[in-house]
Amino acid sequence: MQTDTRPLSPHLQIYRPQWTSVLSILHRLTGMLLSAGMMLITVWLVALASGPEHYASTQQALAHPILLAILVVWTSALFYHLLNGIRHLIWDAGMMMELPAARRSAWLVVALTIGLTALVWGRLL
Repeated sequence: MQTDTRPLSPHLQIYRPQWTSVLSILHRLTGMLLSAGMMLITVWLVALASGPEHYASTQQALAHPILLAILVVWTSALFYHLLNGIRHLIWDAGMMMELPAARRSAWLVVALTIGLTALVWGRLL
């Protein structure tokens, strides 16, 4: 059997992370986080449909600081995933594909995610 003499592709450890690659990986992670977080939303909806006693106990449990922090992270993931999805739709239209524009849009997605999360939770708390 003949061995392949072609060079191996460089491994990920060789490459320096770039905004586009980091945000792409983060987009996939937030998609998984949103799916997992939907379990909390489902529990809340079931409690809402089960009556005032169940709803009150669920609201009390969701007010725990750890679950509240999880909800803040979930909200942030929701905004990030939405905004980055819009960014990808713009790319699909063939716009903002140049590197400087891609970097600006990456920073804009991150800034808007932080701002919208702070706005929502600032109003809720």
